[in-house]
Amino acid sequence: QVQVVESGGGLVQPGGSLRLSCAASGIIFSDYDMGWYVQGPGPDRDMVARISSDGSANYANSVKGRFTISRDNAKNTVYLQMNSLKPEDTAVYYCRASQSRPYLNWYWGQGTQVSVSS
Repeated sequence: QVQVVESGGGLVQPGGSLRLSCAASGIIFSDYDMGWYVQGPGPDRDMVARISSDGSANYANSVKGRFTISRDNAKNTVYLQMNSLKPEDTAVYYCRASQSRPYLNWYWGQGTQVSVSS
């Protein structure tokens, strides 16, 4: 069965750093795009960062220059290095594994809490 499990969240002071990890199993990891999302005010989640199966990365404007997404296909793991954290970064961060070919398919993790506070 497919599992997507986040870790690494916690409480940090403004200006601090965290590294989130997301380990996926039960999928061909190298074929999947991976991303980090936060819950918006409505039902939709907002993309923070994503990295494609070929390694191309995209970021929300609010985190550009501060966050870095990377993946280690040998470990079936995607990371989010979060630097210069701000209180507005506080959220539950969800990991998603997705593919569109040969068919549309995606899996969500349960999330990990990031709290940035003095």
